Amino acid sequence: MIEFRFAGSDLARTSFAYSPLQEAVYSLRAWREPARYPYQRPWLRRLGPAFRRQDTELLGALIAPHLWIPDFLTPRPDRPRSTFAQQLARIREVPPHLLEPDFTAAYATTPDRLPKIVRDGLADPAAFRDRIADALDAYWYECLADDWWPRVQSVLEADLTHRGKVLAEDGVGGLFTSLDGRLTWSGEVLTLVASHNYRAWPTADIRIAGRGLVLVPTLFCHGAHTMIDAELPPLLSYPARGRATISETPPPASDASLTRLLGTARARLLRLLAEPASTTELAHRLDVTPGAVSQHLSILYDAGLLTRTRSGRSVRYVRSELGERLAG
Repeated sequence: MIEFRFAGSDLARTSFAYSPLQEAVYSLRAWREPARYPYQRPWLRRLGPAFRRQDTELLGALIAPHLWIPDFLTPRPDRPRSTFAQQLARIREVPPHLLEPDFTAAYATTPDRLPKIVRDGLADPAAFRDRIADALDAYWYECLADDWWPRVQSVLEADLTHRGKVLAEDGVGGLFTSLDGRLTWSGEVLTLVASHNYRAWPTADIRIAGRGLVLVPTLFCHGAHTMIDAELPPLLSYPARGRATISETPPPASDASLTRLLGTARARLLRLLAEPASTTELAHRLDVTPGAVSQHLSILYDAGLLTRTRSGRSVRYVRSELGERLAG
């Protein structure tokens, strides 16, 4: 059981973020045990040829038994929407002496069975750290960045939008318990209990103490979990809502009446926009150009069927009340 204790202004310091580096590192779990991540299988098949050109022996060694990962590979997001490059730079700055204890902790269930590539690498930890960073960089840009990440990012953005609605409608308690059924909120303490089949669950009493709690959605966990470090803000990862949609193919043309009214492309867009999405995300999902999507979005927006808000540099669209009634 893990308890997060809040006091004073701790709730005001609680925030959401997502991490492209974390999702990239966690995705290596799917290569190791694809049966645990059925939603990723279509992507594994598609990305297989590019992945096999990577430093696969090293990338595979980053995932220990029980799918544990050395902590230095998943630095806590220091802003709501960090870029992959920003976070990878932090890995390149990790003090070399931290690599061995982090790998040892990840392989705790098999302490005498560190892979040879890890044992050899730890003989020169600074060079090994740089090789790991280079391998992750190549994996990101050759396998994930162009197609997989925009789809994942759209799921994570939709999750954050949903959590904002839950907070507005159900308050803090409703928000916390919506993240995972094993979370309970007493008004001052957020408690996370182990699932019945988790054998290595830690026990901890964590005082937020003004540091804030960072809530991070991910497509690669089946329940909420945390990384505990007395020197850093507590972090709680939880299963992103809608992660099954990562495996979706472009949606069908929807029902005949809506298609006759709007046309095939606009009907599909209206169906997709039950959750907020940007032009780029929609283009990836429909496998068309962003320019084509933008033209249709403008028409649907001018007709009052969509609303839009700016999120950083991106404009996100979602169905308006009129659009909801029409789609229904």
